[in-house]
Amino acid sequence: MKTMDVVNGPQKVSRIILGCMRMPALSADEAANMIESAYQMGINFFDHATCYGDGDAETRFGEAFPRTGLKREEVVIQSKCGIHPERKEFDWTKEDIIKSAEESLSRLKTNYLDALLLHRPDLLFDPEEVAEAFDNLYLSGKVRYFGVSNVTPGELELLKKYVKPPLVFNQLQFSLDQTQLIDSALYLNNLTTDRSIVRDNGILDYCRLNDITIQTWSPLQIGMFQGCFIDHPDYPELNAALAKIGKKYNIGKSAVAIAWILRHPAKMQVVVGTMNPGHLQEICEAMKVDLTHQEWYELYLASGKFLP
Repeated sequence: MKTMDVVNGPQKVSRIILGCMRMPALSADEAANMIESAYQMGINFFDHATCYGDGDAETRFGEAFPRTGLKREEVVIQSKCGIHPERKEFDWTKEDIIKSAEESLSRLKTNYLDALLLHRPDLLFDPEEVAEAFDNLYLSGKVRYFGVSNVTPGELELLKKYVKPPLVFNQLQFSLDQTQLIDSALYLNNLTTDRSIVRDNGILDYCRLNDITIQTWSPLQIGMFQGCFIDHPDYPELNAALAKIGKKYNIGKSAVAIAWILRHPAKMQVVVGTMNPGHLQEICEAMKVDLTHQEWYELYLASGKFLP
């Protein structure tokens, strides 16, 4: 597994992150096996959120981790806060950020989070309140690094005006199906396609310019939660291209799709959510290859795009 040093953040972290949203479906023993299997594959980064199973994902991880024999300092544990489905609101108030982080620590049975991300923008957020919450958590040793998820350049600039610790991560959707991060630049000023519409406010370039590491979510998904494009009948050209390139490198289609993201020079991490060790092993095969410039474009075009 290839690792990377995150600017202003944790060092020697795996470029593939295990997302734990689906972990509540596993027993504690199964979850322990999943964590240990991931670690043996070279994955040392685990992603959570307070809204995953209403906290059940963190609880299951907290039950399972001691059964693995791994030491806390051997892994990076990240969580996100701010989404409250039960209240039908997003909340970035100082009180809620601190409370959410402390509840995550309790469920995860750890004294600190390596990273805490604000999970989707609270339309009423006060950056000074966020700064106070981050100061509290950082100075108390409860959180080491901070970041955001699905946040625009303008919102990041507003946060940075008040927040003292660097904002080191931004979780954003990106995959061969969901390419909004890169499309508008290619189709600039082109009225023949909706792909020219700027949907991301230039967040990719902003993150690269400001040393914010992008963590991509749903790397194999159609839309947000509409299934996987691997072997999906609606994606024949893409699957044919994935199979062709996979045969060349002796890896599976999922690995090729992940390798496509990792090939981007922005040095992104990829959050994968499988709870199947066999599928995770297939995905990790992506680390064995570096797609060529031409192969990257071949896959992009096979996913339904065109060169203007």
